[in-house]
Amino acid sequence: MDREITCIECPTGCTVNVAVEDGKAVRVDGFGCRRGRDYAIAEVEHPVRLLTTTVPACGLAVRMVPVRTSRPIPRDMRTQAMEAIRQVRIRRAVKVGDVIIENLLGLGVDVVATREVV
Repeated sequence: MDREITCIECPTGCTVNVAVEDGKAVRVDGFGCRRGRDYAIAEVEHPVRLLTTTVPACGLAVRMVPVRTSRPIPRDMRTQAMEAIRQVRIRRAVKVGDVIIENLLGLGVDVVATREVV
């Protein structure tokens, strides 16, 4: 099976064609640089995403606090991650980078605040 992937590693946005067999990239064409090739292979074999969302705040100046994962997580774990994040309420002032959830789903990835809220 062939997949056509638009590379997001640089502004060029190359269209990379990847031949896939048994979940592995066996041929990669159309990339403009090594980063594009590596991105396309990773997107086929182990896709990851940075997760951004909000967490409800209780007793603070805002109702929702924006957060994100400190590193990308496996794409197929986004739903599980969101279920875990939905269980959290922020009840204290936070600064940018404060850890809201440590070691999300045992992935070694934290959920951190992206806005200061008092």
